[in-house]
Amino acid sequence: MVKSHEGRLPSLQTDRELVLGLIEACHEAIVIHADDLCELDRAIGDGDHGTNMRRGCEAVYLDRERLGSLPLPQAIETIGMTLVMSVGGASGPLYGTLLIEIGRRLGTRDEADFATILGEAIDAVARRGRALAGDKTLLDVLYPVQTEMARQSALINIAKRAEVSARLTAEMKAMRGRASFLGDRSIGHVDPGASSCALLTTAICRYLREYRPA
Repeated sequence: MVKSHEGRLPSLQTDRELVLGLIEACHEAIVIHADDLCELDRAIGDGDHGTNMRRGCEAVYLDRERLGSLPLPQAIETIGMTLVMSVGGASGPLYGTLLIEIGRRLGTRDEADFATILGEAIDAVARRGRALAGDKTLLDVLYPVQTEMARQSALINIAKRAEVSARLTAEMKAMRGRASFLGDRSIGHVDPGASSCALLTTAICRYLREYRPA
């Protein structure tokens, strides 16, 4: 049974429709907003975040039929590996680490609380990027999202928290990545990684709200 409104993932049984639906939702969100992400990145980075994220999502999308045949934990881990290989810059390793760690934990903890698994995966991303909350990165969306999931918030509230958290990075000084070289000049600009993370979170929440297993 799907309990996505309670902050839990659907059953860990193979679910082709769910995997394909999530891939399509995330792919669409990034493709539509790729230029916007590049514009954000031009202000404090290389200007290619949208291009890189679109490349990664397209690689996953092209492999969707095979991914849809896998159990959910294995599909998530494989998607993470694909992102590591196909997304340029720091985003590939960070998003890849997140999904690889989620997939591996889901594969060994049947019916586990997804909020706990997500928290552990986010901590792994923080270690990989040597970053903390408040450093103006995607962590500044991931940690608030995990907090909402731990509270078993409704999906619409999780999505809203992600969107608000991304906007709040404009008030932060970048402490990691290329943007950190700007120092105080990075203040006033939304972090592109936080923005893409919010877009993906919103797309996932929207799909799960509408998802009904056959």
